[in-house]
Amino acid sequence: MRRFKYILAAFVAQFAIVNIQAQTLPVGTNSLEDYYRRAQLLGEVDSSASFTIRPLLSAKQLGVKNFFTPDSAYLSSAGYKSSEWLQFGKKLQVRILPASILLQENTNHPYGWNDGAMIPARGLQTLISGGLYMQYGILSVQLRPEFISAANSTFDTFNKNHYEVIAAWYHDFYNNIDLPARFGVNSFSRAYWGQSSIRLNYKAFSLGLSTENLWWGPGIRNSLLMSNDAPGFAHLTLNTIKPINTFLGSFEGQLIAGRLKNSNQPPLIPEWEFFNSSVYIPKPDDQRYISGLVLTWHPKWVPGLFLGVTRTAQLYNKDLNGIKDYLPVFNELKSVTGDQAIDYKKDTRSSVFARWLWPEEHAEVYFEYGHNNYTSDLRNVVLEPQDTRAYIAGVRKIVPFANKANGGILVGVEVTELAQTSTDRIADAQSWYINKYVRQGYTNYGQSLGAGIGPGGNLQSVEVSWVKGLKKLGLQIERYLHNDDFYYYAYTRSNDWRRHWVDMSLAANAEWNIGRFIVSGKIMGIKSLNYQWYLDPSKEIVGQPYYVGGRNVYNVQLQAGLTYRF
Repeated sequence: MRRFKYILAAFVAQFAIVNIQAQTLPVGTNSLEDYYRRAQLLGEVDSSASFTIRPLLSAKQLGVKNFFTPDSAYLSSAGYKSSEWLQFGKKLQVRILPASILLQENTNHPYGWNDGAMIPARGLQTLISGGLYMQYGILSVQLRPEFISAANSTFDTFNKNHYEVIAAWYHDFYNNIDLPARFGVNSFSRAYWGQSSIRLNYKAFSLGLSTENLWWGPGIRNSLLMSNDAPGFAHLTLNTIKPINTFLGSFEGQLIAGRLKNSNQPPLIPEWEFFNSSVYIPKPDDQRYISGLVLTWHPKWVPGLFLGVTRTAQLYNKDLNGIKDYLPVFNELKSVTGDQAIDYKKDTRSSVFARWLWPEEHAEVYFEYGHNNYTSDLRNVVLEPQDTRAYIAGVRKIVPFANKANGGILVGVEVTELAQTSTDRIADAQSWYINKYVRQGYTNYGQSLGAGIGPGGNLQSVEVSWVKGLKKLGLQIERYLHNDDFYYYAYTRSNDWRRHWVDMSLAANAEWNIGRFIVSGKIMGIKSLNYQWYLDPSKEIVGQPYYVGGRNVYNVQLQAGLTYRF
């Protein structure tokens, strides 16, 4: 009998530990998410955490009791009580989650990504979130809805003065992906379930239903397959809470199955015609089903190294015909060209990634390399590795000051390339995220599930910041090439090489913890060269009609965030 009591006590204790670990740190959480990754570079966080499958679920692994108060020692010294569980009966525990508000303003035209429920819009928009976390035995419930309100002001979209044939090519490209230029012509507001979930947690595993944003892979500015560019989607999830140790090393993973939503936003000029035929083809308003898998391996022989693989597949509900369709992510690898997608009836992509952490050097390097709709075999991968490929590569390093109490300097560089290297692949509709059969492409509510820079985009980003705990002051410079696949698709036939749409931006940002508050702000200046791929006839050089200046516009983005931790 005594032995049974000991076993029962250990069993209950295990559940208690697991439940605390099941509280999540949502993707994109103001200041906190990147703080933990920086702390890992400094050796202050367990080096077995890969940071390649998010949201994070194990606060204990990060060395804290509560994700939201890594500065608990500072709070205690300032006279603030630590956030405690509210106890109801013997088993039910409740914790109030932080309340957050994020304001964003674009003065000329939409800019920005990785902002969850926010939409691409000009003018002021506001995102508000907050909620509760509850646990009862192995059951955990997180309610953290989000509300978005956007002025959605008018701005110049694809210019009406483009040649008619260019407008036809524009619609031909965007007929195969749900990325509206503008979300209607009025103000926009919507409520989402946001970062909510209900889970059963046992030891290192969690099974549940969630609407949380996901992030797969090591990238910081972009991820090829899963990011928080779009609102989260409802999905079933089976995932690890913490790394599972084996004789080969440790493993983390997640398997999902969910439903994606359409924006149902038509183009702003749906009646646009070319040779008396409409260039806009309405997309079917069918529900879409998605399955996905990510697996990360930390080999025991190479400290700090994480290797991983991701796969996703989506199809219309009407095409679900068996277990292989409900879990198409496990189907055979099959190369599918643009037109073949109509017969294949699935939209698929995959990637491999690596992250190598060097705590002694306070640095990390990482990359992700993926293929759109797979490739046919290993031979093609070796002979034509650039075929329908995309990649992300980056490096970060913190240089601590001699007196570590004063913080250090963070330097980060990341490059993302989605633009295709073959115009044949572009013409065959093999740009990333678009599909000729699942014509919403790889999107949810009209925004990309993967890299926020969208199909055909490239990004180079450099960051230099002073960091100290949760505090951060920095500068960021970026070059963003907009949809170069469309550029070549539309202008190769006319040999017009003047119209690359490029944004150059410089941003100053700040994050600061003040008591229970975390405040953040950013001001970014953006110069858009050849905005919307348009040339300005007024800039033509006399006697040299080919040399026409592009339409250049200026935009300022302002952001302000405030989080209160209960």
